[in-house]
Amino acid sequence: MDRRTWFTLIVLAVLAIAAQVLVWVFRPHEDDNAFTGPPRSDYTLDHFTLDALDSDGTHSFTVIAPRLARRGDDGSIFVATPDYEIIDNSSNTWKGTSDSAWVNKDGTIMKLEGKVAMYRVPTAKVTRVDILTTDLTVTTDPKLKDASGKTIADGPHRDKRMETAAPTTIIDPNNVSHSIGMKADLDLKTVELLSNVHTISMPAQHNAK
Repeated sequence: MDRRTWFTLIVLAVLAIAAQVLVWVFRPHEDDNAFTGPPRSDYTLDHFTLDALDSDGTHSFTVIAPRLARRGDDGSIFVATPDYEIIDNSSNTWKGTSDSAWVNKDGTIMKLEGKVAMYRVPTAKVTRVDILTTDLTVTTDPKLKDASGKTIADGPHRDKRMETAAPTTIIDPNNVSHSIGMKADLDLKTVELLSNVHTISMPAQHNAK
């Protein structure tokens, strides 16, 4: 090849390299130090008692815990090692603890995470019932609204339920039941033990004076 051909090839090679350099310089680069975790908390509380009400002023739950963080992106809250109190469909009180808890903005979903121990407070009408499990989800039906978005005052009953896929023990004065997985109304009018069910009946306690 003559000198002119060589010169043309060299110029083209230089232009190709320069184009690649320009592409690399001007393209957007990822920041290795950029924060990629969950959104920052909107606010936090330490050593608090929270009485949560829904948008219509109805009590949803009470939580006492050393720390709460509210997420700014979706309005949900995360609570560390809570002591909680929930009112069921029949106005009975349930108290308990868990390793942590997550609650959505509307208070209709509460995920009790880690080890869960809860019990129904006995009264003249109901006996104590204990539930021992892990990762228990408590849900409350959202209030029905009309076409304009207003809550229907005389809407149907808002059911509360709880569910877990983990090993569960339910203890009442007459029985001890073990299962893998459980679904129930919060006042335990109906309970579905999902698999590997084993129940121990205690008639002696039932008949004790």
